[in-house]
Amino acid sequence: MSFDTILRNGRIAGPEQGPVDIGVRDGRIAAIGPKLETAAADGTRDIALDGRLLVAGFVETHIHLDKSCILDRCACRTGTLKEAIETVAAAKLAFTEDDIYARARRTLEKAIVQGTTRMRTHVEVDPRIGLKGFRAINRLKRDYAWAVDLEICVFPQEGLTNDPGAFELLLEACENGADLVGGCPYTDSDPHRQIARVFDLAKRFSIDIDFHLDFDLDPSWMHLDEVCRRTMEHGWGGRVAIGHVTKLSALDAASLQRVGAKLAGAGIAVTVLPATDLFLMGRGIEHSVPRGVAPAHRLRDMGVTCSLATNNVLNPFTPFGDCSLIRIANLYANIAQAGRSDELEACLDMITNMPARLMKLADYGIAVGNPADIVVLDCADGASAVAELAQPILGIKRGRISFSHPAALIHRPGIETGAAPGEAAMLNAPGWPDRVPG
Repeated sequence: MSFDTILRNGRIAGPEQGPVDIGVRDGRIAAIGPKLETAAADGTRDIALDGRLLVAGFVETHIHLDKSCILDRCACRTGTLKEAIETVAAAKLAFTEDDIYARARRTLEKAIVQGTTRMRTHVEVDPRIGLKGFRAINRLKRDYAWAVDLEICVFPQEGLTNDPGAFELLLEACENGADLVGGCPYTDSDPHRQIARVFDLAKRFSIDIDFHLDFDLDPSWMHLDEVCRRTMEHGWGGRVAIGHVTKLSALDAASLQRVGAKLAGAGIAVTVLPATDLFLMGRGIEHSVPRGVAPAHRLRDMGVTCSLATNNVLNPFTPFGDCSLIRIANLYANIAQAGRSDELEACLDMITNMPARLMKLADYGIAVGNPADIVVLDCADGASAVAELAQPILGIKRGRISFSHPAALIHRPGIETGAAPGEAAMLNAPGWPDRVPG
């Protein structure tokens, strides 16, 4: 059999198995097995992986490309959610389409080299920004289709029913191809009406929904109940996701079990955003500050589809970030005190397979016939990937190398170049790319 590329001696993330070769042809995975053979001198690129871990790329379910990289435009003092919303609202008055594109491109490229191959980005649509963000991110979606599959969720950050013109802009974005619609009920003067209108748009265009929801630490009431009710009423199970839900971090075990059962029964997925939630929650509390991060791994065990995601990068909501989902998984594991091998593997699952399920990606995974979307991690198993923040060192998107970052080499005294005898020198391995193709 002939191949365009063979990845030699890699380990596929999942149930323990021995090293395998993966043959790629015409942008798809054509074969998986030990020691794949190919015709001599047929031009196949062979890449030696030395037992490293393979995933089908990381899946980012919740990021804000349009308002990333604006720290220099915002003067923040309190670090609260209210301040973040207000300062970004003021800053975006000066946004242009080209400015949004340039900042979003910078952020997207970070995500690509950190191993992300699928992404859902939330884009603000309202009378202040209009459709500038939507148009800019649509351009980005087209320009970077070679490296990442990007879907756009349009939503009103600053309210809907109390913001004249916002609904009409959401409607226009949906008419012009938005992939899904979102909401932010906690900023609306009539949260239940906003939820209803978002469901109306979703039904009208037959698209999915992704809400920012219940972003505080008071568990005595939740908009989650209304979202569950509407989801079941409209038969939208499996098509609704909710992000943040930091209220769930304040629930006792019995209450969390009831909420988990409700979410699983309604078919609503949960996205937890550790960096932002940890940064913003608990402001004003002087000691024993709560973490404010919903227990995704426990909800996962209750049958809820859960993902871990980045949210914001270098803005008042999250003034840091390198778009590494491995780092987010590791941060979550620290917060959740998840240190057993099975818990660490669950964290990896929540940045790969489970978010793929949330986004209904039927062709995700390293399997014959699927797109050859493969990321190589510098480790041997899933638990180590999270525990050691394993570096993504090679990415392939639909059979084409999208990035490369060869593993670090120790330059011992007396050795001028390459690696010490007997060490794997991936940098010099046959077929290893010298650069990312342009």
